[in-house]
Amino acid sequence: MSQIPLSELNAAGKTDFVAKLANVFEYSPWIAEQAASFRPFAGIVQLFDAMKAAVDHAPPELKLALIKAHPDLADKTQRAAGLTAESSAEQNSAGLDRLSDAEYEAFERVNNAYRAKFGFPYIVCVRRQTKESILRDFELRLPNDTGTEMQRSIDEIFRIAALRLDQLVGADDRLKVHGRLSTHVLDNHNGKPAPGIELVLTELSELGLSRVVTRAITNSDGRTDAPLIGGRPVPIGRYELRFSVGKYFASRGVPMADPPFLDDIPLRFAVSEPEGHLHVPLLVTPWSYATYRGS
Repeated sequence: MSQIPLSELNAAGKTDFVAKLANVFEYSPWIAEQAASFRPFAGIVQLFDAMKAAVDHAPPELKLALIKAHPDLADKTQRAAGLTAESSAEQNSAGLDRLSDAEYEAFERVNNAYRAKFGFPYIVCVRRQTKESILRDFELRLPNDTGTEMQRSIDEIFRIAALRLDQLVGADDRLKVHGRLSTHVLDNHNGKPAPGIELVLTELSELGLSRVVTRAITNSDGRTDAPLIGGRPVPIGRYELRFSVGKYFASRGVPMADPPFLDDIPLRFAVSEPEGHLHVPLLVTPWSYATYRGS
């Protein structure tokens, strides 16, 4: 999807401006309508601040309507009725369209419990989450009071809107909505970077199937040509990064046992900062390996 230049939004008529930004906040074009009065914007940060201010200064009933405009997560009935393109893509990014029976039952249980207590849908920015972290967040937030959850919902709506606006509008400045996960492999046996190592990044799951996020091969510098995850938040959750080191050392004529002492090396780690840079390197010989949390 091509981005709309900020200069074009600044020059547009109010009706056109509102139409282009109408779904940055779910089914709530009144937010773009209020922000239009503060043009021209020097950057996307200033535009987003104006949209957030419209929400912050709205009366409680309008804030509640904004919260209720969002769908429940992983709700089959609402999916059948049709979600906005933005909501559908966001839920799919976390695998909520591919739930196991156990996962679906867990989401149905917590959705119902949350609605029964607060009277509005549970909202979280799913692009920053995995299925497991969403279910954990549900449980952590259920004991809260209604006022706390209303504010938490607005905070999550701001995160959702920031990501939508980042995708939609092109400007010289950027919103701080992206993280990065990277790796590199050092061959400590030969004292140099390790090229040609196949690796697989998997999102781990207890209730459903674990999901392969990406596959890559290290380049001449022992790194991958692109981040394992980049240009978006790195979802909160548990991961495994598996390195095929046995084939690498065998291809270099290193004397090895049969089968090799180290063949595929799995590193398991967790992500807690979606907008941060997490670096997970591997330092390896045919008989040992180490890692650390880099950045």
